[in-house]
Amino acid sequence: MFQSLALAYWFLMVCIALVIVGVIILFAMKMSHNGKQRKMALYEMKQRDYFTYLQTALTENSPLKLPPGKLAPLERRVIQDKLIEWIDQFKGEYRERLIELCREAGFVEHDLKELGRLRYGRQIDAAYRLGGMRCPEAVPGLMELLRDEKPGPMAIMIGRSIARCTTRHGELKDMLALLLTKGKSIHHLAADILLEANLDTSRVLLELLEDRNPDFVKVGLVAMWGQAVPEVMPALDRLVGAEHQDVRAEAVKLYLSASPALRDETILKLIQDPDPEVRAEVVQALGSKHASGSIPLLRKALRDADWRVRYNSAESLGKLGEPGFEALCQAAVQGTGAEREIAMQQIESTMQQSGADHKAVEQMIAHNKKRLLYERYFGPVRGENRPAKKRAGVATVGGDYTA
Repeated sequence: MFQSLALAYWFLMVCIALVIVGVIILFAMKMSHNGKQRKMALYEMKQRDYFTYLQTALTENSPLKLPPGKLAPLERRVIQDKLIEWIDQFKGEYRERLIELCREAGFVEHDLKELGRLRYGRQIDAAYRLGGMRCPEAVPGLMELLRDEKPGPMAIMIGRSIARCTTRHGELKDMLALLLTKGKSIHHLAADILLEANLDTSRVLLELLEDRNPDFVKVGLVAMWGQAVPEVMPALDRLVGAEHQDVRAEAVKLYLSASPALRDETILKLIQDPDPEVRAEVVQALGSKHASGSIPLLRKALRDADWRVRYNSAESLGKLGEPGFEALCQAAVQGTGAEREIAMQQIESTMQQSGADHKAVEQMIAHNKKRLLYERYFGPVRGENRPAKKRAGVATVGGDYTA
């Protein structure tokens, strides 16, 4: 018994000693970090005149000079971080001159050696800095680092560094292939990384959209948002009928936003798509493009099995002036179930919105026309905006929209 008690005391003492050692190590690390931050702040103050000189010399034709004297390692890091910050901000000749200065100062050579070290922390730091300095010769090492990296933020950072460094389309696609294995829903991040590459965007997007790998296609479609690239429109037109449902849905969204006018056969094909997300995007686009000739299609879409299609169709009809509003009134009177309820909901929303916007003569006229239509179908209006009574059989706002 006493022997067991003594063993327990010894175990407790060892645990206390380990806790004390851990606290001391954490305290020492905190003190070291704070000391490093203070030194970096002092070095930044010391090199303020040099940074001012660089900003002035960038606008001149004279070559950029290195800071005078021998620099401490931490002081070199402060200067390198400032140069990388400016490289991200500037473009064209200014960026190229700053990159060349990094090479002359030995920053690129030093980080290439760090990238080959065994310590993971040094490799990650070097990967970030090499990407900031746009170093093409670092791409093979960065590829190896990305291949062994686990899914997570570090994989994203390494992929971004490769995109910044590479000068060849093949390397960019190899990076995307590796990066897309690091997560399922990573296509938007991959598209953002893709746009940071110093390559011809239109050529890269075209290659991705024509690739057999659906993940490449998704990245290309996401990257096309906000990009005016006429060369890829034929490929986009083909992807509207793609086999993969998510690819087809993304292509339809982009196609509808990029096409100034939609052909009748295209509308009919898309509005019958088995994917409800595609149908919802189509009926929404018809209202945004003020396609008044599509009112019969929108009226039919009010009876769709998916609530998003019904909701977007009602909103689109509300945007199409008096003809669209009258179609909603007809659906509310003649329709049944979910069609009638979504139509009535949109009617009351439209009446409230148009009744509140009387800032212009045209808005007043439009509101009065809609009020006359409302009274024709539902009776007189009580007050300014709210309907007083409805015809028998017309549902009130609310109901089950889960069909």
